[in-house]
Amino acid sequence: MATPHAVLPHALEHSATARPSADTRAGHAGWLRSGLLLGVTAALTFTVLPGTASAEPDEVTDPAQITRLVADAEHELEVVTEQLNEAKVQLEKQQAAVASAQQAAADAQAQLDALDGQVRQLARSAYTTEGFSRLDVLLTSDSADELVHQLGTLDAIAGHTNQQVALVGDAADTAEQAQAEADKAQAEAQRAVDEIAEQQKDLEAQIADYQRQFAALTPPQQEAVAQAHGGTEAQVVPSGVVAPSGAAQVAVDTALAQVGDPYVWGAGGPNSFDCSGLTQYAYSAAGVSLPHSSKSQSQMGTPVSVGDLQPGDLLFYYSPTSHVAMYVGNGKMVHASTSSKPVMVVDFNSMSGFTHARRIAG
Repeated sequence: MATPHAVLPHALEHSATARPSADTRAGHAGWLRSGLLLGVTAALTFTVLPGTASAEPDEVTDPAQITRLVADAEHELEVVTEQLNEAKVQLEKQQAAVASAQQAAADAQAQLDALDGQVRQLARSAYTTEGFSRLDVLLTSDSADELVHQLGTLDAIAGHTNQQVALVGDAADTAEQAQAEADKAQAEAQRAVDEIAEQQKDLEAQIADYQRQFAALTPPQQEAVAQAHGGTEAQVVPSGVVAPSGAAQVAVDTALAQVGDPYVWGAGGPNSFDCSGLTQYAYSAAGVSLPHSSKSQSQMGTPVSVGDLQPGDLLFYYSPTSHVAMYVGNGKMVHASTSSKPVMVVDFNSMSGFTHARRIAG
């Protein structure tokens, strides 16, 4: 079965063999809007990659289908990007778990070393001439009361010694368990790193594929792609937005100040953003820590209905969650929408796929 990723004929592939550098992407429109865009016609033939090496490629000549294929590819890229973002969030948690377990192991080892010294001292006291055996007590006691007192002292010393030995054993067990947990967490973190690396390779390939496709579209088709995922045309940046709290106000003002900055996969500011990078950056300015992941952000704060939306509320799209925007009031939202559009303000109802909203502050 053919994959949904359309690619250009080989004759056109040389124009997009490398990803744009960070400097190149720093402009609001990036290389996709530069003079490198190919002036192709609506009848350009796209080749859909076959599912197997032996299959014959399907040719797509319908402009509407081409536009849909590119829009689908763009959405898939955002999904992959947000999966990468989420994997990195989980990796950070695992790395924190490793550090915590290693600290616990170090603390337990320090306790073990300290108790070992105490036990050695007790042992020296018990088995040197400075100590007394029960026979010594019997031979040297002048009275029954003195005998009972001295025997009690010996028992107390023995009990204390036994208690210290038990503590040493507990400390050793704690250290061993903590180290095992640290090793397990480290292994899980390493597996996450490996998975991220593989996803990153896939993402790089998809990005290159998408850039070839997008560059080959006519300007009207490019606009249709942007509309399919990014919403309507950009609205005027609203002024005088009043949020319900100081933190939400700072977040809204910060997000709106980024309007015009380019969309870059995986970027979290200060000059370029992806969707969750923008909301994370905006709330960070307000002293509120959010993970760089739309999925993780969708589980934070408190749920809010559409009828109760206030500026600063986060809006989430698709299932599973792979896009986030910020409500700014009067039926508008600001978001880093798509690679073909900069950060912009659009109508809240202009983008399909909305699932739910969360209030982070207010």
